[in-house]
Amino acid sequence: MEKHSYNLSLEWTGDRKGILSSPEFPSTVEVVTPPEFDKGIAGHWSPEHLFTASVLSCFMTTFLAIADYSKLEYEKFECKAEGILESIEGKFLMTEIILKPIVYIKNQEEIEKTERILHKSEKACLISNSIISNVVLDFEVKVV
Repeated sequence: MEKHSYNLSLEWTGDRKGILSSPEFPSTVEVVTPPEFDKGIAGHWSPEHLFTASVLSCFMTTFLAIADYSKLEYEKFECKAEGILESIEGKFLMTEIILKPIVYIKNQEEIEKTERILHKSEKACLISNSIISNVVLDFEVKVV
């Protein structure tokens, strides 16, 4: 695969807020300092949310690609994620991202295959491979 670039810009709008945009699509995202920090604002996307969302969405798209390639038949995929922020030696770090996917399958005989694909997806996720945070996979496979 050749090298790719992803272009973003951010404009400060006042207080601890900014508008994140890209020339590649029309929508924007308001980002703020989270409420855990001085003058932070609740109820909006923060860099910490977006960091966690990057890992989560990359895991999903990697799972979808590997499941398709592996011809896994599933009925539904859903996933929750929790990003853990800690202060270590005076620096704030996102130390852990916990992914909690649930994959719904019809065929009981595909449970192990689904579990292998979930593990492979976490290991192949380019965002997880690009960060120092520990990524934990806590999955469920349900037969429907």
